[in-house]
This record gives sequence, C-alpha cells and structure tokens, in this order.
Amino acid sequence: MSDEKYTLKQMCAMFDVTPRTLRHYEYIELLQPEKQGRTRYYGPREVARLKLILRGRRFGFALEEVRQWLLLYDADPKGRLQTEAWIEMAGRQINELESRRDELNAAIADLRALRQISIDSLNG
Repeated sequence: MSDEKYTLKQMCAMFDVTPRTLRHYEYIELLQPEKQGRTRYYGPREVARLKLILRGRRFGFALEEVRQWLLLYDADPKGRLQTEAWIEMAGRQINELESRRDELNAAIADLRALRQISIDSLNG
C-alpha cells in the first residue's frame, strides 16, 4: 500500500462522505488522522479503516460494533481474533437482515392484498 496522504476534502470525495461524517468517526475514535495545525491527513491505515467502516454500515452494523471489531486488530495484528469476531458478527447480522426481509415481504404482501381489495371495490 502506498504512503500517500489525503486531506479531509480528498477523503470526502474519494468515499462520497461529508466532512462531518469523517470528523464524527474521528471523534468516536474510528479514525485517527495525522494533524498538522488544523489540517488532517489520512494515510493508508485510515483509508483501509474507512473502507471497513462504510462496509460495516452498509451491512447494518452499529458504529460501536465496528469500533470494537477494529480494536481487535490492534490487539492481534495476525487477525485471528478479528476474523473469529467477524464470523460471529456476520452470522448475527445475516440472521437480523433475513428476519427484516421476511417482515418486509409480509408487509408487501399485505399491502398488495389491501390495494387489490380497493381496486376491486372501485370496479365492483
């Protein structure tokens, strides 16, 4: 990985996030950019972490879960603890997402049925 550093503005453009989002991730200690005066510089570590954070958010993980998972890397750079935690977290999240999908499918079916009843009452 290169040692290239990115400014806040560059990171926002690269990942399509707002400056407020990056500052929030810094505030809750998910990111730790290098600071020179008021300017923040994001290196390869922060780029990789932001990719993982955004992927975790896409999958529906809470930021605290992502933070705890990222902390495991610092405790075990070989990654075994982090991988084991990821497997367990992913399993839980898959179950949660499947449950939500089932609820959504049921709601859609109910809404379609009620819509059809309304259509039939207008035509009947």
